[in-house]
Amino acid sequence: MAGWPRFPVVYEINAWVWMRELSAAAGAPVTFATVPQAELERIASYGFDGVWLMGVWRRSARGRSVAREHPGLQEEFRRALPDYRAEDVVGSPYCVAEYTVDQTLGGDAGLADLRQRLDRLGLRLMLDFVPNHLAVDHHWIDAHPERLVHGGEEAVRGEPGNYFATGPEGGAASRVFAHGRDPCYSGWTDTVQIDYRRPAARRAMTEILLSIAERCDGARCDMAMLVTREVFGRTWGGDFEPPRAEFWPAAITDLRARHPGFLTLAEVYWDMEWELQQQGFDYTYDKRLYDRLLSGDAAAVRSHLVADMAFQERLARFVENHDERRAAEAFGLERSRAASVLALTLPGFRLFHEGKLDGCRVKLPVQLGRRPAEEAVPGLADFYRRLLAALRHPVFHDGQWRLLEPREEWSGNDTHRHVVAHRWLHGDECRLVVVNLSSHPARCLLPLGIPGLAGRGWRFRDLLGDAEWSQGGDELAQPGLFLDVPAHGHNIFEVRATA
Repeated sequence: MAGWPRFPVVYEINAWVWMRELSAAAGAPVTFATVPQAELERIASYGFDGVWLMGVWRRSARGRSVAREHPGLQEEFRRALPDYRAEDVVGSPYCVAEYTVDQTLGGDAGLADLRQRLDRLGLRLMLDFVPNHLAVDHHWIDAHPERLVHGGEEAVRGEPGNYFATGPEGGAASRVFAHGRDPCYSGWTDTVQIDYRRPAARRAMTEILLSIAERCDGARCDMAMLVTREVFGRTWGGDFEPPRAEFWPAAITDLRARHPGFLTLAEVYWDMEWELQQQGFDYTYDKRLYDRLLSGDAAAVRSHLVADMAFQERLARFVENHDERRAAEAFGLERSRAASVLALTLPGFRLFHEGKLDGCRVKLPVQLGRRPAEEAVPGLADFYRRLLAALRHPVFHDGQWRLLEPREEWSGNDTHRHVVAHRWLHGDECRLVVVNLSSHPARCLLPLGIPGLAGRGWRFRDLLGDAEWSQGGDELAQPGLFLDVPAHGHNIFEVRATA
């Protein structure tokens, strides 16, 4: 298959839940090797460029026990799944016991078969890489303890949420290790922290990343900023060997040498997106855009979108994923449509989460292998099918993008400030995206910035609705396109010259 498009659209699927639901529908176990062809063709029909199978690696038995015993998680499980049972806990996909495909899902051979079938349908495959930590019962604890962060007995006593002891209690064989952690929170008690200060640990994790690249076309790298020298040093102290060593630049250089077209996506926060791009990532999460869309502040969104294109086109846009609340619940149904139209038509990586097509509202904890049944919102899948069909056009992948600045229609009417608009040009093709982020109607005049606008006729056709009209270019050039956009209105206009 050809390489990834410039701005890919990727569909995130919870692998364990997917297999479970397909098995229930078939009345027999389904694995990656036996996914019905009709199911793969259904996914391909939406026009995605790739599929991110979240959570394929072998999960930890000890991690399952930790999840089943954790009081806070029990409350979360019951909120998401009122009839929750202990066997629904399959363990966190980010508590990796081994980088081999879990046998419950079909093993490495099943994934290889599925990858070939996806490839034939034009779908690339993305998998997870969890660089910061491993499962608390990973074999490195015995085989390679030098690759892990250690602590002392006082650490276990003083920070039991951040450290744990192995071996006979109080015996000579007892050792203390750190749980993986984000410095803003207590440790993830189903994990052990990798020591990125050590060259052997960095090399071993590079080899794991290279082994993942043998089995897919791209990797989403979990909490990628945690293993940078800056963050790791702030969290754990101590000195790197050598002093200025960084994991990602070296690892991605090795990756590119062996797999030139492999796509890397960093989950990253704390305004470190640019830093991770400079360290080699193709794309980095755009959580700031998500937060501003959620707030509904159009001015803040426009401010975010004036950043340099070299930065913007390497951001990953989304309005939900497995870590965030469901869009239909967080935004409300109509707002979620508007936010999706805006986010997914921007330059960059475009992430689409399963369940969004149906308007699912329940955020499923990643430790669960079953989700509640939810009724699909009538007509929503058709709406997203139209949006995804529009995104398939080359203009959204190879075109030139520009943010537009709405103006007030008449003095004193400031509703134009609720509108965010942008346009794409590619040869004779033009697409105009208009979104009202407020719960009130908005009116504006919109300069289009299309070369040769005056002296010609122009045809506008909404790819998400039925609106269609013609207008003279002189009027469009001055004062601009007049728009009356309803609350949470959203349009993708195909704009064509008629003369």
